[in-house]
Formats: sequence, structure tokens, C-alpha cells
Amino acid sequence: MIAGYCLLYYQAMPKSLRLLLIAIATALLSCGLAPGTSAQRNPTMTQQQRDYDKEKLYAEFSENKRVSSPERQRTAYRAAREFLRRFGVDDDAYAKEVQKYVTDYERLAREGELFATYGARNYVKTFELGRVLLQKAPEDFFALGVLAEAGFENAQAGNASLNAETIDYLRRAVQLLEAGKVKNADPFKSMDIARGFLNFALGWFVREEKPIEAAAAFLKAIQTDSPYRDDPSIYHRLGIAILKGEFAQVSAEYNEKYGNKPPSAEQAAMFERIKHLGERAIDAYARAVALSTKPEQQEARNKILEQLTALYKSFHDNSDAGLNELISTVLSKPLP
Repeated sequence: MIAGYCLLYYQAMPKSLRLLLIAIATALLSCGLAPGTSAQRNPTMTQQQRDYDKEKLYAEFSENKRVSSPERQRTAYRAAREFLRRFGVDDDAYAKEVQKYVTDYERLAREGELFATYGARNYVKTFELGRVLLQKAPEDFFALGVLAEAGFENAQAGNASLNAETIDYLRRAVQLLEAGKVKNADPFKSMDIARGFLNFALGWFVREEKPIEAAAAFLKAIQTDSPYRDDPSIYHRLGIAILKGEFAQVSAEYNEKYGNKPPSAEQAAMFERIKHLGERAIDAYARAVALSTKPEQQEARNKILEQLTALYKSFHDNSDAGLNELISTVLSKPLP
């Protein structure tokens, strides 16, 4: 209706006035100032301003990212967060690069907090932080490694409350290593040290309830280029785990199957298997004795030697002949 009135009003105008209004409207349109076409509403101008802001913010991020100082990295992070807030929806190469930086920066910040808490020996808090990290990234080797160390130290101090969780983290970390999924050894100094510690700790935790798993873990730790390769205690634990695990299991099976039966090929094969397991245990004990050369190790050495002697005699017609030679040469031989 309003448009109708305007039309009637326009038609009632003198011709000269109508021509003047048409001329004014034409001039406004040519300048881009007609209603609805102001500079603020011009799509081209808006896109140009957006592109300029995006490039400027990306440049601020990129320039600071290249400098390794903590302050410049924080500046880069702030610029990156603002970039994602304003331009993350673009999902282009810039946005993907910035998103990766933000993700990595936040992960490293959380890992830094995790490591600092572990360094302060606040093991409960370390596990609280670690659980959050692993919920977001179940294969975060750094988090698994720190939690493994924290859980082991907590258990060494006599607190078993975190043991079950620690065993799970140890197994997961070892699986990642064996699958070749770990590219950075952090928090360990090297891949070998990581393998050595993680397998040793796993064996230590499961040695009572799962001696077969413990023996396999101890053996893997020994086979690394790490301090565990020359640690007499791990060989002693390996010998015990062999006897309590597979040796005991196969011996029980042998007695059940062939205890009251005449000799057979199957019986002979199983008996040879038992002998081999006994030889492996004897070898491990002998290495523990041979490696115990420090003055502070002599008390433990004497106890292990006593155990070794009894074990050796049980496999050699109650004789210790050849035992001293075995101890003096065992380190020059490969593991059986």
C-alpha cells in the first residue's frame, strides 16, 4: 500500500522534479552510495578485509613459531588460537598447519605438567594427569612411559595402589615399541633404554602371578643395549621366573602324562624340554654370580651361588663338577 501511495505521489510530481530525482539516483548508484550498496556492505571490500586480516594473523603466528624461545612460542600459540577462532572454518592448508601447531603445543604443555608432577614424586597426581592424556591419545608413548616410571617408583616405595594400572601401561608401551610405532624415545634417553626399563619393570610386577610372562620380559630387557644387560639382579630374577613358570608347568605336565608309564618318544621329548629349561635357569644364575663383582654385591652373590650350586647338582647327579668353569666362562657365551 505504501508503495502505491509513493507511486501516485511520484506520478503527481511535476515532470521537471521527476527528472531531477532520476538524475540524483543515477549519480548515487554510479558512486556506489545508493541505499543497500554502501562500502560497508560491499561483498568485495569485506572479502578483501578478511583476506588481509587472515594473512596478517598467519604471518604473526608463522614468524613467532620459528623462534624457539618460550615467549615467542606463547605468542605464536595465542595468534594460532585467534586464527582458528576466526578462520578455522576455511579448512585450508593454513588452517590445518595452525591446527596441528595448537594440538602439538597443548599436548606438550600437558606432558610438561605431567613430567613436572612426576619429578615432584606426586604419583597420584601424575596418574590423574596421565589418564586425561591417554583418554585423548591412547598411544601417547611419552605419557605411558612417565606413568610406567611413576608406578614403578610408587610400588618400590611399598604402595601397591597403582600396580594394576601400571602393569597395563607397561604392556601398552611395550606393544607400541614392538609394533614400531614409537618414533621418539622420550621420556627415555634412547629406544634401547626404553625397552630395557619397560620390560624389566613389567617382569618385576608380574613375576609372582605370571612368571612365564615375567621371564619373557626379563629376557627382552637383557637383550637391549642398556644397563640391564649387565645387571646381575635381572639374571637372578630370570632364573627364578624360568623355574617358577615354564619349568614348573612342564614338569607338572610331564609327571601327569608319563609318571607311571613306560618310556616313549613323546616322553623323551618332554624330558629334554625340561632339561633345557633347567639349563636356561642354571645359565641365568651363573651369569648373576659372574656379574656380581662389586664389593656391595658380595652378600647377594654368595646367596645366589648357594642357590645355583643346589640347582646345578640336581641336574648333574648331585655333583658340582664343572660349576666353577661354567661361572668363569658363561659371560663369553650366548644365552641358551
